[in-house]
Amino acid sequence: MINLFEYQNKVVADDVDLESLDLFLDEIWVNREVNSFYEEKGGSKVIETQRFIQTLNKTNELKSNKYVGVVQFEGHIINLLPKVFYQEGKKYSKSEIGQMQNHILWWLSYCRKIKFPSYQTTLGDVKSDFFEVLIYLFSKYTRKLLATSIYQNYEEQSSELNHIKGRLNTNEYIRQNLSKGNWHKLNCSYDAFVMDNKFNRIIKYVANLLFTVTQNSDNKKYLREILFFLDDVSDEQATASQCETISFNPVFEEFTTVRDYCQLFLSNAISFSYKNELKLFAFLLPMEYVFEDFIFGFIERELEDVTAKAQVSSTYLDTKNIFNLKPDLYLKTTSKSIIADTKYKIIYSDESDPKKGISQNDLYQMLAYAVRFKIDEIILFYPNTINNYQEEIAHLTIKDEWGNGKEINIKAIQVPFLSNDIFDKTLNKKEELKHLFLPLETSLKDKLNYILGNMV
Repeated sequence: MINLFEYQNKVVADDVDLESLDLFLDEIWVNREVNSFYEEKGGSKVIETQRFIQTLNKTNELKSNKYVGVVQFEGHIINLLPKVFYQEGKKYSKSEIGQMQNHILWWLSYCRKIKFPSYQTTLGDVKSDFFEVLIYLFSKYTRKLLATSIYQNYEEQSSELNHIKGRLNTNEYIRQNLSKGNWHKLNCSYDAFVMDNKFNRIIKYVANLLFTVTQNSDNKKYLREILFFLDDVSDEQATASQCETISFNPVFEEFTTVRDYCQLFLSNAISFSYKNELKLFAFLLPMEYVFEDFIFGFIERELEDVTAKAQVSSTYLDTKNIFNLKPDLYLKTTSKSIIADTKYKIIYSDESDPKKGISQNDLYQMLAYAVRFKIDEIILFYPNTINNYQEEIAHLTIKDEWGNGKEINIKAIQVPFLSNDIFDKTLNKKEELKHLFLPLETSLKDKLNYILGNMV
């Protein structure tokens, strides 16, 4: 198993065919440009070579870029982990890798597009493979749900009947029945409340896909039981776009989580088969987006007195409306409006650096937001790291000479995005995600409430 941290460490991989791995990742990159569940910020369609992993052929080394997830390639498992956890020279235990994965699951639980159940989340007896954890969450939740309720829905059926039901297919009846002397058989189309519906076919397809990938006996057991429940459902290939078209009435609301898991897998899991055997597999998420979406989701869900809007895009930098301004967050409290931007960057505690690690380009960007949105309070959110957490990185004031000396206040803040204390705990496969991260949730909530209430 190979553990790579975004832009941080290099790992010698003498037993990996780097040229073949590079070609495989290029194929994944092309697929993601078309089908990705996440849109990369400022992503360009013209880039054709993959940006997941750097393959350094001269030294037979691998180095990761800005994605987290897992790649399975010809018997090798490559974990791509967030850079905020990296400690130079450290060898990570199975438990530590598992707690990193728990952090990722907690972050994703606040993302707008994915809904994770908050009960059992860890696998103390499983390889440290993030994808195995995701399969576990999906398979156990879905199996438990199907054991008590099978989703049924009205779908149009066509068949030959002895009496008219629904709509008579006149053309088919004349061509197939009347002309052949089978006038007593009526070709009809009608709505039937059936188990063999589009959604169950999606679940079955995803369960079959995951069953060929997982190496864990518990996961195989749960997936096998899912397939048993859906034995009468037709086998049909599914896509992520099909998941988007499915909605549920209140009776089947619990199936929303299953649908979101299916969409997650079908959007970000890319596989290639050879003679019906799955040989290559990847599940990858852009961490920059995860951080942005987590902060928005957390504020929206946990801060009652704050209204949050994401990616407000109705304002332009120029009068011809060419250069669109899209701050990550537009926040409104009871007394003020604030623009916030998330910066998934590592801030180093260097007292000799007057810029405190803040990019000058980021500052220019914030100034443009302030002027065009007529807002004088700006926040830059940075994540804390396993090595560094500062209460406040910097508080800058800019005077607008064109605006009669109006002051624009910009604060750069490190938010508690991860917890060091969690790494001191032993992995417990029965512990709930929400309970494990309750202290971090409280800390983040208190910090955000304090920041937004005391900007100036």
